Amino acid sequence: MLSYWTSKESIKSVAEDTRTLSLHVLSRAGFGKSFKFQGHDQRSSTDTATSYKESLKLVLDNCVLIMALGTKFLSKPWLPRKLRRVHQACVAFQSYMTEVYEQEKQAFADGKSTDRNLMTSLVKASNEEALTSAGLTEREIYGNMFVFNFAGHDTTAHTLTFAIMFLAVNPAVQDWLSDELRHVLGNRHPSDWSYISDFPRLKRCVAVLMETVRLYTPVPVAKWTENTTQVLRIGGKAITIPPDTMVIPSYTAIHTHPDYWGSDALSWRPSRWIVTKASDKATGLDEEDLITPQRGTFIAWSEGERSCPGKKFSQVEFVATMAGLFRDWRVEPIQRRGERIEDARARVLELILKDSAQVLLLQMLHPERAPLAWKKR
Repeated sequence: MLSYWTSKESIKSVAEDTRTLSLHVLSRAGFGKSFKFQGHDQRSSTDTATSYKESLKLVLDNCVLIMALGTKFLSKPWLPRKLRRVHQACVAFQSYMTEVYEQEKQAFADGKSTDRNLMTSLVKASNEEALTSAGLTEREIYGNMFVFNFAGHDTTAHTLTFAIMFLAVNPAVQDWLSDELRHVLGNRHPSDWSYISDFPRLKRCVAVLMETVRLYTPVPVAKWTENTTQVLRIGGKAITIPPDTMVIPSYTAIHTHPDYWGSDALSWRPSRWIVTKASDKATGLDEEDLITPQRGTFIAWSEGERSCPGKKFSQVEFVATMAGLFRDWRVEPIQRRGERIEDARARVLELILKDSAQVLLLQMLHPERAPLAWKKR
């Protein structure tokens, strides 16, 4: 993606390209499939829904439609071609999952090791559990894989788009980020980066993620009381919530409350997440640490026992992307004729603030209206 972006004088396809990147990450981590990145204007018109990549993309792009109508209805021959292609994608994707499932079952039976990805891990774990208990059924494994892909696709892509746009209008934060990346990663090639030794030290990268989802949480999470009454104790008062009640917290109110986030709670400022350690051994950037928000004041991934299981995965994906983009490069908005760079940044910031809304997820509605340019540091 970086190679594609830096080869262009102007990039209008940030949102579409981050979706492609997210799709590729999910393909590799979920199914062991790797693809060469293709930018918005590099894709072939001959791609069909029968290929794995295109089928997964079509399934994810139309997941709400699929859940609402069902694959049986989408198979009707009299439906429009677009809907029939969605069904074709469902069939192809199901066929691929079945193939991987059977291959992994056979490999387990033969005592052979296979590629490490989520699909093979689920099948292996299920087969091991089946020796002493029921284990996951084939249908449950497919369901878990769909949730993994559905929950991890657009959420990360939209967050990356917001973060890149915010960074484009905050050059000082880009420098702050680059300082950490150069300190931790040096000049090492990305293939030499380590999750174990490098990721825990990239706290500023995590801070950019935290600050972005604090203000622009991709999807509010609903909770249910199920069949029991729940009692909340707030400010010395007891509030009784009846059974079978759905509760959706006000994420915006929680994440921008000045008592928890300061008088500038509505401003995007990643440094609010960084504090300095009290340590005799740490020096410079190594003295920094991430704050731990007061319980209940930051719920971007929900909280408690039922918090998002993909939280760490999304953090690693985001941090790796920040590292790849901002160690050696900087981004800025394209200036219109006669426009100063300061005015261009103000225009993009206004677009973020006024042109974002909840569709299925919270996203920028027209990010193509803020073309960006990448320049070598």
